[in-house]
Amino acid sequence: MICDDCKEKPASVHITQINNNQKTEKHLCELCAQKSGEINFSAGANFSGVQDLLKGMFSQGNANPPCNKIAPVCPNCGMTYCDFGRNGKIGCSICFTTFGEQFEPLLRRIHGSSRHTGKIPKRTGGKLALKQKLRQLRRDLEGFVNREEYEQAARVRDEIKTFEQELKE
Repeated sequence: MICDDCKEKPASVHITQINNNQKTEKHLCELCAQKSGEINFSAGANFSGVQDLLKGMFSQGNANPPCNKIAPVCPNCGMTYCDFGRNGKIGCSICFTTFGEQFEPLLRRIHGSSRHTGKIPKRTGGKLALKQKLRQLRRDLEGFVNREEYEQAARVRDEIKTFEQELKE
């Protein structure tokens, strides 16, 4: 496969990004990947495991951890956000609550979203899919009403009624 940017060298970096359920793939040579700022191939960069990969991704861009004496500390395990930046490992489940605001941009960058929605089985997940769709429509309705977009709100309200009927049947 040839690099998408320079169209000369073989692509050795394959980047898949998912934003708003839209999948984008880039196939770049090492030089074009460095130029675009997608990946940092600094001397000695060696991703031997998931933690090293996370640490490498974490250290790029403006996601540097606040390494000062007033940085929050996990009340359960004593880990700081700076510790996470250094070793790429989270200390415990309470760390997610403690450092939630700092983790969100990183999760969005890695996964495309900071909210886990899960998967629904196609054969048996019909009602579950309807319930999730209803939940999303209700959030949309609330947003339209708050922004005083009443025509959109009425359309969503009608959709909600249709889905509720389907759920009853």
